[in-house]
Amino acid sequence: MMSQQPNILPATYIDHPRKLLAMVDSLRREPLLAFDTESNSLHAYTERVCLIQISSRSADYIVDPLQLPDLSLLGELLADPRIETVFHASEYDLMCLKRDYRFEITNLFDTMVAARICGIRQIGLQNLAQTYLGVELDKTHQRDNWGKRPLPFVCLRYAQLDTHYLPDLRDMLLNELAARNHLEEARETFDDLSRLTNAHVGRSFDPDGYWKIGIPAHLSPRHMAVLRELYITRDELAARADFPPMNVAQNRTLVELAQRAPIHRDNLHGIFGLSPNGLRRWGDAWLEAIGRGLTADLRTQPPPEVVPVDIADRYNALHAWRKKRAEGRGVESDIIITKQTLWSLAYKAPTSLEDLDNIEGLGAWRTQQYGSEILSILTRQEQSNGATSDE
Repeated sequence: MMSQQPNILPATYIDHPRKLLAMVDSLRREPLLAFDTESNSLHAYTERVCLIQISSRSADYIVDPLQLPDLSLLGELLADPRIETVFHASEYDLMCLKRDYRFEITNLFDTMVAARICGIRQIGLQNLAQTYLGVELDKTHQRDNWGKRPLPFVCLRYAQLDTHYLPDLRDMLLNELAARNHLEEARETFDDLSRLTNAHVGRSFDPDGYWKIGIPAHLSPRHMAVLRELYITRDELAARADFPPMNVAQNRTLVELAQRAPIHRDNLHGIFGLSPNGLRRWGDAWLEAIGRGLTADLRTQPPPEVVPVDIADRYNALHAWRKKRAEGRGVESDIIITKQTLWSLAYKAPTSLEDLDNIEGLGAWRTQQYGSEILSILTRQEQSNGATSDE
């Protein structure tokens, strides 16, 4: 159970433009603000940010985007380089804020990333709050529907506490980064995160995604054709009902429908995950999809993307180096360099330190720290490939 924390006043709820203006005027003078967001991805087909929590060192706020026509004032706080913005596990929050509001962040501190750079394995906010601050946080409301109004006090309290302790947690982790001599590395990583350009988050439908469901189930070509129709139909039904697709039918349900391929409504009973309400609402749609699949042309699996051998060899050599480096330091491999950056190195095959300037994810610190090693590995790999081709 969560401690009651009786000394924490309820957050100020911002649901009117005048309240937003007053809050922003007050917070412009703050050197540090903690942020978090709550979205409704588990309860809607097209998700959106439903709450934005903000904490200074002395006050907590909950901004209700569903009640506010314009949040540009809030964007000014996030973009102000004089204000350090603290998040925990910021990547998803930042992409959601960029997607919905085109906000930019210029001075980021991420407590989860800081903990990972320090080699800490239990990096959830609940674990870090307990370890560093001796505070127990209740995380049982993570799956709540944040798009509902009004939200009960217990949900608002949960949301408030997600940012309330972040300033103090940031201070503790900042000291640990400095003590471990990882502060410059952390700043570079934070800057990379703040420049995220992929603003597409949420529901994205891939009509070929059914292969990932059907292949592990060893479906026949005919059953795979049925699965394709069911998979597409599920997305259409979810979009019309504004439900997440998994709330319409789970993957296991689609596989069982494809395997059995019933053509009569009575045969839909007893299939995993098909409730009486779901049958009433969507039973005919499932039967129509199955009918289309039973007469559709058989499809072959899309060919996998083929990576040229020389690029794959460079990637594998860099991957082995990264793993060894991470093990020696006691951190996860992507703390050293991300997989995306490894692929960029493998494709571009830089031959000088100047060439490394064009590799996304290699800032000044990582180039200085690892640049010579990376170039040495790539040179040896090219020599090895050349020797093999001469044989």
